[in-house]
Amino acid sequence: MTVTEAAYGLLRTRERTARVTNVELFFDLVYVFAVTQLSHYLLDHRSVAGALHATLLLAIVWLAWAYTAWVTNWLEPQRIPVRLLLIGLALVSLVMSAALPTAFGRFGILVGGAYAVMQIGRSIFMVVVLRGQPLRANFQRILAWCLVSGVLAVAGGIVTGPARSWLWLAAVAVDLSGGLVGFWTPGLGRSATSEWTIEGNHLAERCQAFILIALGESIVLIGATLSRLLESSITWAEAAAFLLAVVGSAGLWWVYFDRSADEAARVIAASADPGRIGRTAYHLIHPVMVAGIIVVAAADVVVLSQPGAVGVVSTGWLVLGGTALFIAGHAAFKFAVWRVVPWTRLGAVVVLGLLGLAVPALPALGLGLCAAVVVLAVAALDYRVYRGK
Repeated sequence: MTVTEAAYGLLRTRERTARVTNVELFFDLVYVFAVTQLSHYLLDHRSVAGALHATLLLAIVWLAWAYTAWVTNWLEPQRIPVRLLLIGLALVSLVMSAALPTAFGRFGILVGGAYAVMQIGRSIFMVVVLRGQPLRANFQRILAWCLVSGVLAVAGGIVTGPARSWLWLAAVAVDLSGGLVGFWTPGLGRSATSEWTIEGNHLAERCQAFILIALGESIVLIGATLSRLLESSITWAEAAAFLLAVVGSAGLWWVYFDRSADEAARVIAASADPGRIGRTAYHLIHPVMVAGIIVVAAADVVVLSQPGAVGVVSTGWLVLGGTALFIAGHAAFKFAVWRVVPWTRLGAVVVLGLLGLAVPALPALGLGLCAAVVVLAVAALDYRVYRGK
């Protein structure tokens, strides 16, 4: 068997639509834990600094997952070497996820080191197995960029204080900006998105799975909080907060999955340049929606725990800000795919912003009700427009 034949043995064929495999879903299970860790981190650090740190950690988690999702778009996960790669990445991801609560404390090296191992190790694997393939040059460039981000991530894990945040921010910036500039590397040139011959349906389905991971974590938090409340006597306000939390989560699911998810998958699958849509609509914009879901999940716990608390600014930011973040992200997603400005979502963000003025006067339950009504209104307007009613 030649080197080229060996490479083809590990690559997916494009004769049929690539499907998401069980080993990919097994890899995703680790990120259920990661998202849970991020929600708890946000609950334990309800401040501007805490929110910024949580955002930085989400970016690290997302990039580790998303780079893997791109790789499995080209690789055949049923092959033993690819399975072993994913299991190894899952192991390192689990270590990183376990260390997230202490990322800015004593175990920062586990987060930074794990990130570097995944980004560099995955890229080296691709460079090795793609010998003789046109796609190899792309991963040589990616490896060069990941070596830079990996060094920054490890350095960030070693130092303490504000320097850690700045070094990790630089690592994230390197990996995010790399795709925007085609991973331009001296002596190797740059990649064009037309060279990223991805299977659009597969990438769309992978990102949809991460949205479900975030929503599933939200449901787990709601259920766990209700279980804790049921250990004593539950009040009518707490029962109402539980109902609103479930309705709100269902509303977020409806806004994303009712129509846009499947339609967007068809658009990227039929595109002459699926790499461009994949980079913008999925790689860069989806983490914004994931962030919104994580914030809303934290808000649900706060509202369920203290539905009558009035004038708590952090609660207002969680409830209204998380919902606005998700809706704004979905607006950007629709614009990236269809080049249309979704006025319903822009209007919803404006309404949520204006509701922020009422935070000092409204109890947490009232804020939760307002956010749920806005989400349901967006879903209802979508239904009316799409059904021609």
